[in-house]
Amino acid sequence: MATDDDTSSAWVVHGERIIYDNEWMRVFLTDVELPDGERFEHHVIKLHAAAMTVLIDDQDRVLMMWRHRFVSDRWGWEIPGGLVDPGEDPEETALRELLEETGYRPATFRHVARFQPMVGMVDSWHDVFVGEGATQVAQPTETTEMARMEWVPLADIPGLIAKGRIWNSGVLIGLLHVLASRGGAKLDESSESF
Repeated sequence: MATDDDTSSAWVVHGERIIYDNEWMRVFLTDVELPDGERFEHHVIKLHAAAMTVLIDDQDRVLMMWRHRFVSDRWGWEIPGGLVDPGEDPEETALRELLEETGYRPATFRHVARFQPMVGMVDSWHDVFVGEGATQVAQPTETTEMARMEWVPLADIPGLIAKGRIWNSGVLIGLLHVLASRGGAKLDESSESF
């Protein structure tokens, strides 16, 4: 039986070179060798880390932002979040972005997941937090990132996912974690209007 650290299927990296570098990303050509001896160059993209927050109020609603993503030319519901600044802790990032984008601050705040969104080609850690007991302490200062912001009932989330209105990986991970930790949510299609 194989162990977790069994290296028989690990790819070997012989070296890499940067082919593009700017403040947002670094693209590498990496010289890799497969376990069967085949060797080739593979593209690898390294991005900044990101952090995001699922903010829940006392009525079992989550604060969502309706926004357009130009890369895929799609609209969808998202949660507040952004890139981790150099030297910043992901928790600080999540709280800063929450305040900038929504004006809310949570009473409780906890880390629930750390993941890589596209492990085959992209290296970029993402941290997901859950905040509860939301209090609006300011007006949002980042006003160009969304068309609108709404408190969406958790019970509506599975239907929004099924209809393709929630499709961002970090948003899915955060919301599915909350739903699973609460025993799931039943969709009442008559109430889902988003």
